[in-house]
Amino acid sequence: MTEPPHRPPRRPAFFSPSALEAHGGAYDPTEAIRVAHETAAVLVHAGRAARDPAVTERLVRLVDEIGLAAVADLWSERPARTLPGALWRLYVLHEWVRRHPEEASREYAAGIRFTGPSHAIAGAAEPPGPEEVGRVADEILRGVFAGDLAVALDRAAAFCSVVSAGRADTGEGDEGAQRAALVLAMGRDLGACAELWRSGGLQ
Repeated sequence: MTEPPHRPPRRPAFFSPSALEAHGGAYDPTEAIRVAHETAAVLVHAGRAARDPAVTERLVRLVDEIGLAAVADLWSERPARTLPGALWRLYVLHEWVRRHPEEASREYAAGIRFTGPSHAIAGAAEPPGPEEVGRVADEILRGVFAGDLAVALDRAAAFCSVVSAGRADTGEGDEGAQRAALVLAMGRDLGACAELWRSGGLQ
């Protein structure tokens, strides 16, 4: 018995509360929460079930198709240690590396000497130039849909740990410390999500 072909995920339509009201609908925060979790689950499971490199690459480039603001509207309000919260952070991390490859590689390289084990888990080549960190960011997001999701989350957490150490080392004043703390917190949340996925609790 053959399985039916898997179609690439369709581009969803996103409506802000004001747009919904303009279309005659009322904004329902409970419905928004349900949609966030359902779309995250469908995206992950459909991508993993497809086993199609073309589908995987399209999901990796989801921001190119629908925009980061649309992804934010869908998932950014959910708690960090949920599936939509994890996906939002993974796409934000990926987009930052894509948009600021020099900054990403500089901070990553600066953090290696403080976080050797995390560097090994993240899997960046040495020296970690812009192309190398970009490749790792792609591999991490690709692993969400075509690999072990817990491993992808662990790699993202480790990547954040290295970048955080680099920011703390090269940053200036309170702003540098705050930026380092933010990415470190993101890494801890992604690491917790990896454990939740392994135990069946990431929803």
